[in-house]
Amino acid sequence: MNDLNNLFQNNQHWAEAIKAEDPAFFEKLAKQQEPEYLWIGCADSRVPANEIVGLLPGDLFVHRNIANCVVHTDLNCLSVIFYAVQVLKVKHIIVCGHYGCGGVQAATVNQQFGLVDHWVRNVRDVYSQHLEELQSITDDKQRVDRLCELNVHQQVNHVSYIPAIQNAWASGQPLAIHGCIYGIKDGLLKQITDTISCIDQVAEEYQVTS
Repeated sequence: MNDLNNLFQNNQHWAEAIKAEDPAFFEKLAKQQEPEYLWIGCADSRVPANEIVGLLPGDLFVHRNIANCVVHTDLNCLSVIFYAVQVLKVKHIIVCGHYGCGGVQAATVNQQFGLVDHWVRNVRDVYSQHLEELQSITDDKQRVDRLCELNVHQQVNHVSYIPAIQNAWASGQPLAIHGCIYGIKDGLLKQITDTISCIDQVAEEYQVTS
């Protein structure tokens, strides 16, 4: 038995529904992709990027990892950002976290989980930076959710530090970075950071010139 049969059937129904609305959709899509948005989100299966914002294939360029981190040594993430900005010319980068994130929760406890510990360390650094505020929150769930928000803030900053981003601004390319968070319990998305759209909004010590 092929355990993927249901997925192939779902795919066929989905493709037929799309073509029923627009018979030329896939033909047009195959020619090029011109998304205006890059989504950097968590790999959590409950946070499907396109569905959350109601966009079709081709409208949203997506990178996902545990706890939606942007790490300056992660060549995968950096390559996605470079391609999105320099080649696709996206106009918006959305860093999206979500409440109840397991990767974020793992950063709040003194426990080993395996290989993922090395990645969660990036969130643990955020936890350490805001330790006083977070330890003042007595409810465990509220503490994790607050760290989810703080992590989004930090990752938005990390995006703004990337040379490819600053080079785009220097060339006059319109590009804005947004930090959002998604509520799995209500399905709602909200922006929780100020939009960063120029190098003047970046801390001076992280501004770089070509």
